[in-house]
Amino acid sequence: SLSAGLDLPGRFLFATLTLMTLIAILVFIEEAVYIYRKIPSSKRSIIIWINAAAPVISTTACIGMWVPRSTMFTDFTAGIFFAIVIHKFLMMMIKECGGQKVLLRRFENGHFTITTGPCCCCCLCLPRVPITRQTLFWLKLGTFQIAVFRPVLVFLSIVLWTNGNYVLYDASPKGPALWINCFIGALTLFALWAVGIMFRKVRILLKCKNIIPKFALYQFIVILNQLQTTIINIFATQKIIPCAPPLSSTARGSYIAQQLLIMEMFLITVISRMVYRRKYHDLEPPECVAEEPGDKQQTP
Repeated sequence: SLSAGLDLPGRFLFATLTLMTLIAILVFIEEAVYIYRKIPSSKRSIIIWINAAAPVISTTACIGMWVPRSTMFTDFTAGIFFAIVIHKFLMMMIKECGGQKVLLRRFENGHFTITTGPCCCCCLCLPRVPITRQTLFWLKLGTFQIAVFRPVLVFLSIVLWTNGNYVLYDASPKGPALWINCFIGALTLFALWAVGIMFRKVRILLKCKNIIPKFALYQFIVILNQLQTTIINIFATQKIIPCAPPLSSTARGSYIAQQLLIMEMFLITVISRMVYRRKYHDLEPPECVAEEPGDKQQTP
């Protein structure tokens, strides 16, 4: 087994990372109980979902660290969960504004700026889009699609893997892994774009609710779980990360990614508890709130 092949420093590292994962789970459970008791029911489940992202990713990384053969399943589980969290974060911003109807009243004459990352940050010629029920629907659809299609694509990957056609780190154009991962990447970019458009509009209005630190934590999870892991896996596939018998380059890269994720998600779990646990006052009625500069202000 893996633990039998570890030396004393390796066992100490594994034990420490496992303890960090358990602490992160306990911190989340305590925070979930607090949210359930103190937060209104309309926001309760959304905030619990968002707070669960870091401990769930830490748990899947810990399982993948101890059981190397489960890496594909743990990575897929973390990816599916975070796809749902992306949609939940967009819905949280709408809820914090008072809901869809109140948001439309607050920004009745406003516009969405769609020249934002990660898709169109360089396309400065794109027009601003009026804030209407239809544009809100398209933004929600932009995040909902990743929550629906990513589990379907993961299921397809597992079916192909059981048939021997899917290899997790295969970057060959002839294999299905490259095309499925590229399609998932494109869907993820569109979902992140929708969240970015909404955040850019409401960040000033929701500044009193610490939306900027909350968005920063969400962005860190995106970067660490998606980008960091992808870069390490590419380095391992290209043999830039050397093998260390009995571990191959890909197995060693997977271990490095999982161990980094456990430490990083532990820190994010602790910070999220401080950010989301604060008590925030409700926003003023729409008639008393002016829109951000650049939009026509509403008259009382």
